[in-house]
Amino acid sequence: MTPSCETVLLFGATGDLSRRMLLPSLFHLDADGLLPKHLVIYGTSRSHLTDQEFQALARTALEPFQAARPDAALEPFLARLRFVPVDASDPSGFAALAEAVGPCAQSGGLAIFLSTAPSLFEPTIAGLHGAGLAGENARIGLEKPLGHDLGSSRAINDAVASAFPEERTFRIDHYLGKETVQNLLALRFGNSLFEPRWNAGGVDHVQITVAETVGLEGRVGFYDGVGALRDMVQNHMLQLLALVAMEPPSRFDATAVRDEKVKVLRSLRRIDRSTAATHSVIGQYSAGAAAGAPVPGYAEELGKPSDTETFVALKAHVDNWRWKGVPFYMRTGKRLPVRHSEILIQFKGVPHSIFAERGAVLHPNRLIIRLQPEEGIRLMVMAKEPGLDRDGVRLREVPLDLSLVNAFSGARRRIAYERLLLDLIEGDPTLFVRRDEVEAQWEWIDAIRDGWSTNMMTPRTYQAGTWGPSAAIALTERDGVSWND
Repeated sequence: MTPSCETVLLFGATGDLSRRMLLPSLFHLDADGLLPKHLVIYGTSRSHLTDQEFQALARTALEPFQAARPDAALEPFLARLRFVPVDASDPSGFAALAEAVGPCAQSGGLAIFLSTAPSLFEPTIAGLHGAGLAGENARIGLEKPLGHDLGSSRAINDAVASAFPEERTFRIDHYLGKETVQNLLALRFGNSLFEPRWNAGGVDHVQITVAETVGLEGRVGFYDGVGALRDMVQNHMLQLLALVAMEPPSRFDATAVRDEKVKVLRSLRRIDRSTAATHSVIGQYSAGAAAGAPVPGYAEELGKPSDTETFVALKAHVDNWRWKGVPFYMRTGKRLPVRHSEILIQFKGVPHSIFAERGAVLHPNRLIIRLQPEEGIRLMVMAKEPGLDRDGVRLREVPLDLSLVNAFSGARRRIAYERLLLDLIEGDPTLFVRRDEVEAQWEWIDAIRDGWSTNMMTPRTYQAGTWGPSAAIALTERDGVSWND
């Protein structure tokens, strides 16, 4: 592992992500004594703030977090903060940034985090390079989206690579910072119970659901040009699929883990012009109800008609020996009935039921890994109901629950960005996305979008507060499978 950086540079430091996630994450790391002793955090954006004004902005954002942690001291963290205004579209501004940051960065290393519009990535990187802030002691973290298709993604990656080689480029998918996502690796590769059945011989199908109850929520300008497929499936959901389906890596390090993930992504069977209509469903919410209150439809929120999908369901296959013939069903959408993200592993049933003649019905085991809102792992097993069984054996499906909140009640639940920012500062790329992963994901997504276009597929309407278009139910029911609602 490379040495920890002594300087952090946050682009977009006055933005929403910074105030909600980045600054709180750095504050918690500092309160837990995990940041280097002399680390300085430079914020930058187009806003013309003094150090004191930036510290005041940070104080306002952090006070709710500090109130929940009486052990955490806010003032020492605020003392780490500095501010240098930079307009990424104006190269001259980077000279002042280099003058402020340069001496510290050269001596102790520099961790740069870009939380800006993708259109600013290229000029920002060019400005950093021209100002001497892209040297061997600097590494860069990139917040999504990394393009809108394979071509634009390659253009961004080429621009990054012109100043920062792959080993110093950290592409962020915040789902990979979630404790339960990391627990998926521990569950699979730290226990002998599951791995022998974690294949086509033992698994009937896999479901991955990321459900949101919110609508546009102020993301009008961004979302309508993106849609559910590119906003959620291209990054978060394909990363989850890769972690579920990957082969055991030889060791838990960046190269071994990411090598296995990219093999899965390259093994995904394409959903293209010939299969888009049968293996994908797209929808857009209309007016309905959320949390018991009426809500407008997508077009009403947007203020104009649109063909952007707010819901997508897919039937995917991983064409390799481990998963041949096992369907992976994925769905995500806005204005659904509940907010949750989960992975369901549906195992195959027992080959022979000894209880059939006694009237008992067996259900195959299910493993449910819940990512949010409450993190937990549930294994559904068959158990006998108490009784004398004079009229037959009664078996019932019961859960074996592991609530991570309860099991580790003494540990504070960390924001996903805490792990990722600490790894960026310390130079550990294991939980970041490599370029070949991103491009394999985009190749698969682009084929789907081409299939939609060729087949003239437009979103089907579903009422806000429901589980998407009825066609999404048919997508699984044709295979005798029901979504785990």
